[in-house]
Amino acid sequence: MKEVSLLDLQASVVDKSAFATLSGYSELCQMFLRFLEISTPTRIVSPTHKNYIFYQYGKEYGYRITRPLNIDLFIESTDNFRAAFDRFCAFLSDIRKYQEKTSDQKSAKKYIETKEINKVVYTIQQAAGSIGDSFENPNQSRKRVGQLFETLIKLIIQELGLECEPRTIKIPIPGYPGYEMPYELDIVFSRNKAIMAAETKFIDATEIVGSIKTTSKDRIDKVFLDKYLLTKLLCRNIRVVAVFLHDVQRAKHGTSIFGVNSTFKSNHFLGYTVALNRLDGVYYVDPRPGMIVNEKLREQISDLQTFLVRDLWRLSTGD
Repeated sequence: MKEVSLLDLQASVVDKSAFATLSGYSELCQMFLRFLEISTPTRIVSPTHKNYIFYQYGKEYGYRITRPLNIDLFIESTDNFRAAFDRFCAFLSDIRKYQEKTSDQKSAKKYIETKEINKVVYTIQQAAGSIGDSFENPNQSRKRVGQLFETLIKLIIQELGLECEPRTIKIPIPGYPGYEMPYELDIVFSRNKAIMAAETKFIDATEIVGSIKTTSKDRIDKVFLDKYLLTKLLCRNIRVVAVFLHDVQRAKHGTSIFGVNSTFKSNHFLGYTVALNRLDGVYYVDPRPGMIVNEKLREQISDLQTFLVRDLWRLSTGD
């Protein structure tokens, strides 16, 4: 593999023409992991959460620090990632073939138990995010890193054989002729290509709206509001799911700047569920422990692998 510098990786991340395929994401990830192995930036373990680490770049990059990385999910070895990505692609082919019956296949059960889908997606996205963290001005890359996650999830769903694309719609406001409410939807996916009829020209009854964000911080209310407004304005239930990468951020802990805090607001989440509506699914690549322990949250929140193996197919058949 060609040796690359962090400057090369920065250029790749902001290249709008790149990342049209999953293999393009894999290539960037492998180059970043190789860069870590060759340049050996400082590896720092969080004092608050031992399963989270940071990489600190050298003097030429202002000793800038990456986002917290969950080593239970982040694959640090280039060779291990390459092998995991190959298994990941093979399993996506199995899901495409068996669809909702995938988990019933004897050959699939062992792989599902490893939760390697989450690890591969997490490593790919956090590699891109960590490259973004090396920019002098983080605003140079923040939006781009979010776009890369949206595209990554879109490509994975398309790899499963489903129709999946972003969509911008303009919904007429009832009672206000000539006024329309614009909506940019991260993705709209369906099992079969929808044929838009007059009464469903914005979102077909077979389609599901997906909100794809790296974190729910400052965004979770909008996801609930989107479902509420779309359902209200279109006068029928619109199925909406949310896919998040994680809900953690770096925080100061005593004299250390390498603490890790959760950004998930559980009470807000439950409050929106009661006051507005329940989402049709919420999925994390790196779910917080409380989402698993708390029974009320566990009813609504699961991991990305569960979405791809089970719930996506249930939703796309309208069950």
